Amino acid sequence: MSMLPDDEIEEDELELYEHYRFLVDKGQSPIRIDKFLTEKVALATRNRVQLAIDAGSIQVNGKNTKGSYKIKPGDDIRVLFEKPRRETEVLAEDIDLDIIFEDQYLMVVNKPAGMVVHPAQGNWTGTLVNGLVYHFQNLPEMKGNVGRPGLVHRIDKDTSGLLVIAKSEEAMTHLAAQFFHHTIDRTYLALVWGEPEGESGTITGNVGRSAKDRKVMDVFVDGSQGKHAVTHWKVIERLRYVTLVQCNLETGRTHQIRAHMKFIGHPLFNDAMYGGDKIRKGTQFAKYKTFIQNCFDLIPRQALHAKSLGFIHPVTKEKLYFEAPLPPDFGGVLDKWRSYVIYE
Repeated sequence: MSMLPDDEIEEDELELYEHYRFLVDKGQSPIRIDKFLTEKVALATRNRVQLAIDAGSIQVNGKNTKGSYKIKPGDDIRVLFEKPRRETEVLAEDIDLDIIFEDQYLMVVNKPAGMVVHPAQGNWTGTLVNGLVYHFQNLPEMKGNVGRPGLVHRIDKDTSGLLVIAKSEEAMTHLAAQFFHHTIDRTYLALVWGEPEGESGTITGNVGRSAKDRKVMDVFVDGSQGKHAVTHWKVIERLRYVTLVQCNLETGRTHQIRAHMKFIGHPLFNDAMYGGDKIRKGTQFAKYKTFIQNCFDLIPRQALHAKSLGFIHPVTKEKLYFEAPLPPDFGGVLDKWRSYVIYE
């Protein structure tokens, strides 16, 4: 499967703007087009794809299609909308920010779970960056990172916790260098399924996009794909069928903790993308299943929190260290497990 460049759009087709275009590989097996696009387009869902099909926004070989259509090798699939793709525009929005620390050079923000860090396809508003550009003027941008002012790193939408934001070019340069050289101290708390062997360990294995689903990251221990990734973990609290662990990142790859913990057989609690939204350990009793569902309802996301952040101030050279308390959903689910362990 290959993505075709935008400059191959025909002149007489510019009434609609092309957002994606796929030329189906010769070896592609026949699958429904809605399933194909859900796997290939980030943030797409079956419902969104079907709505686009119903609106005539998805064409196969120049013609409108149906969700039940099964793609064939050689098919030319195009996703077209009335408005062009927004790549760099950032709308300022009055969004409350939980600022832990701020001076003229940088700030540290405690991001709530559910907030996307920066605008992208499917999430152009309501992001942390939309709030940043409302409250702060002339935030710097990293080269090649246009549309993401102030950012030197990010965490997943459904991960809560700390981010450092650069307010000046000097701060951005120095902070980016610390991330590049892996001298930033980052500690996460994760609730994982099962009981890891031993009290601590290190997971080393390249992290890269899955060939089956581009939204998911796989671990390639042979180094054949992906980027070098190292996660150090240690047990904080054992709660029978789940364990609270601390993870320290030596590198910072997309979904690194989520992919690494799944790789060693301990996916994060209620992490739907990595299989943690199913009962992985425990009994088959109805009472236990109800208990787990109540826990899932309490924390409807992966149980991952960016607890602490430490770095050298880019101007004063002072060593700074910050911590963010567990949010209510994470703390609440821990309390439920503690009660379960005591009374069951």
